Amino acid sequence: MGQSYPLGRPTKDRLSRDHGNRPFVINIHKAASRNRTFRTAIWTGNHLQVTLMSIGVGEDIGLEMHPHVDQFLRIEQGQGIVQIGNTQTNLSFVRRVFDDDAIFVPAGKWHNVINIGHTPLKLYSIYAPPEHPFGTVHVTKADAIAAEHS
Repeated sequence: MGQSYPLGRPTKDRLSRDHGNRPFVINIHKAASRNRTFRTAIWTGNHLQVTLMSIGVGEDIGLEMHPHVDQFLRIEQGQGIVQIGNTQTNLSFVRRVFDDDAIFVPAGKWHNVINIGHTPLKLYSIYAPPEHPFGTVHVTKADAIAAEHS
């Protein structure tokens, strides 16, 4: 049985813009696998946000902590290492992650995901509540860093 698209087939535009606060259905595996940006928000609501991420070979998300935001990450393609801890210098939880693994990061925990594979690490992240402004698109990690410091 084939898929039904009452509003038409998904397009690149549907993958590159924020559809927040409206009902929305997407094949998240395909969207994450096709994503080529460091971070793109595809849905930002009042209490939740979904972003697609592509982490280059040997690169990482960057050590970060969200004081009031729980985070869920799901690896769609690739392999990496996740580090989580109470401080920047005590990342005591370390695990290898692969396709289909889910990562749960409680609010207030320092964390990082490092791509240790030979292809881009494709994943999506759910923030509750939203972490980034509606419509966020960071083509590169440098763009994300610049946005945090502006």
